[in-house]
Amino acid sequence: MRVAAIQLPARNDPEGNRERAESRIRAAAADGAELVVLPELWPVGYFAFDAYADAAESVPGPTTEWLSELADELSIHLHGGSIVERAGGASDGDGSAEALYNTSLLFGPDGTLLDTYRKIHLFGYDSAESNLLSPGSEPCAVETDLGTVGLTTCYDLRFPTLYRALVDEGVEILLVTSAWPRERLDHWHLFTRTRAVENQAVLVAANLTDSIGGVDLGGESVVVDPWGVERANAGRGAGTAHADVDLDEVRETRESFPALADRRL
Repeated sequence: MRVAAIQLPARNDPEGNRERAESRIRAAAADGAELVVLPELWPVGYFAFDAYADAAESVPGPTTEWLSELADELSIHLHGGSIVERAGGASDGDGSAEALYNTSLLFGPDGTLLDTYRKIHLFGYDSAESNLLSPGSEPCAVETDLGTVGLTTCYDLRFPTLYRALVDEGVEILLVTSAWPRERLDHWHLFTRTRAVENQAVLVAANLTDSIGGVDLGGESVVVDPWGVERANAGRGAGTAHADVDLDEVRETRESFPALADRRL
């Protein structure tokens, strides 16, 4: 199975961001990718906090529909990165207060929205995310034709219990949509490799690059195998990390080196 982690520049330029994303998605599909992953809040740029309210949309909504059509046209599994989701309020007819979420989206190759994940761990350090958005509450494991996939977002990488909960749900492929800063890039590589090793899973992590809101983003999107080896790295500029992975390797690793089975709680 060929996977691709698309690395986009962090810009508050929705129209340009969509054009750049589509170009990379089409190129990845043409290269044979069956699973494509986009970065965190790529339509608006993670650190463009003042733009969150205007960029917020419902699910389904314009971005969801566009990603669905693209996944269907290209016959790929598409992790659409994340968007600012607007939910609740009178317009939804449930009488609840309106809330904004950092919500990621996974589509099947026929364009079906397979599931969504609202980011549980909101970033507070040097970030307004935790003030502007509401946290999700449920881990997200999705059975797909490719294997069982777990959705996570950026800061989640620092919380290993979330990933262990996903593996307990049968997850073999861990997906990370991210806007990880360059100044903590060493942590990015530490956590992506560690989460793959300790859960004996393939991990595909797509990060933003460039600068926005005075913050330099790290890039270096990666594909990591169950032994913690980086099979691909997109480098610092816009680009794509793509690699061939085999889920039989995940199963063989778990069988031959049964660390997960040896846990004592």
